Amino acid sequence: MKLSALTVTVLGTLAFSSQALARDTINIVGSSTVFPFATTVAERFGETTEFNTPKIESTGSGGGLKLFCAGVGVDEPDITNASRRMKVSEFETCQENGVEEITEVMIGYDGIAIANSKEADQFEVSLRDLFLALAKDVPDPDGGEELVANPYKTWKDVNSDLPDVAIEVLGPPPTSGTRDAFAEIAMEGGCKTFDWIADIKGEDKSKYKSICHTVREDGAYVEAGENDNLIVQKLEANEDALGIFGFSFLDQNTDKLQGSIIDGVKPTFDNIASGDYPVSRSLQFYIKNAHVGTIPGIQEYANEFTSEHAWGPDGYLPPKGLVPLPEDMRKKIAKRVRNLEPMSSPE
Repeated sequence: MKLSALTVTVLGTLAFSSQALARDTINIVGSSTVFPFATTVAERFGETTEFNTPKIESTGSGGGLKLFCAGVGVDEPDITNASRRMKVSEFETCQENGVEEITEVMIGYDGIAIANSKEADQFEVSLRDLFLALAKDVPDPDGGEELVANPYKTWKDVNSDLPDVAIEVLGPPPTSGTRDAFAEIAMEGGCKTFDWIADIKGEDKSKYKSICHTVREDGAYVEAGENDNLIVQKLEANEDALGIFGFSFLDQNTDKLQGSIIDGVKPTFDNIASGDYPVSRSLQFYIKNAHVGTIPGIQEYANEFTSEHAWGPDGYLPPKGLVPLPEDMRKKIAKRVRNLEPMSSPE
C-alpha cells in the first residue's frame, strides 16, 4: 500500500517527536565550500550560548541534499549547506519524503578559483580556454560545426599564448556544488562563445547542457574528492597542475597558491563582490523546519549565522573569505530566517 505524502509526514513527525530526546546536538551536512563558514559559526555558537556545538559533516552539496531530503526524524540532518541552489528534482524528493517546509538561506557570495602553485607562473585564461581544455567533446579544430573527442593535450594546444605544459586540473567530484557551479558558469560560459553551440540551447536544452557541462574523462581532469587540502598538497607537489576550489579556500592559502586571471579579472574579494569576476556563485544553507523546536538550537544557530556581527561587512565571516550580500538582501533574508518562511519550488 502506497502512503500519501500527508500520511508520511504525520507518521514521520510522530516518530520524530518520540525520539527527539535522543539527540540534543544540531546535525549539519553538505558543501565543503560552506563548511569553514558553518564551522566558524558553530564554534562561536557553542561557546556563547547554552546549546551544544553543532556537528558538521562535509559531504558535498549533492550528497548533503540527498541526506537532507531523505526524511524527517532524529536520524536525519537538520540543516544542509550548499554552494549552489537546490534543484527542482531535489525539492521534489524532499516533498515526497515528508520534508515539506524548508527555509532557504543565502549567506553570501564566493568565487570559484582556478589556482596553481606560487612557484609556477600565474595562469591567464579565458572561459573559452577552460571549456576547450576540459570538455569531453569540443568543436573540431579543423573547422566546421562538428564535435570531436577532446584532442588537446597541452595548454598551448588550446591557445598558443598559453604554456606548453600538459593539461592537468584537479577538481571536485560530481557530488560537489563547486563542480556543478564550475560547469554551469565557467564551462558553459566558454561553450556558448561558439555561436552554433549556443543556438542548440533553443532547440534542445538537454543536448546543449550535455555538450557544455560534460567534463573529459581521459585523465586531464582529476577528481580529487571533497578535501580541498588534498588539492593544495598535490598542487605543491606538481607545479604544472591547476586546482579548482572556492575563493575562500584560496584566500586561506595565499602563501602557497595563486589564483589564475580569468577573462582579464583576478579572483579577489572586491572583484567577486562587484560581480566583475566571471566565475562567482551564491552560497546557502537549508533548514528542515519540522526539526525546529524539537532539536534544540536550530532557530538560534540560524539567527547567529544571519546576524550582522557574523555575516555583515564588519562581521567575523568576511575575514574567512565570505563575500557579504548587499545590506537590503541581508535584512530580507534575516527576516525570512526569523519567521522560518518556507521556500517554494526553486524553478
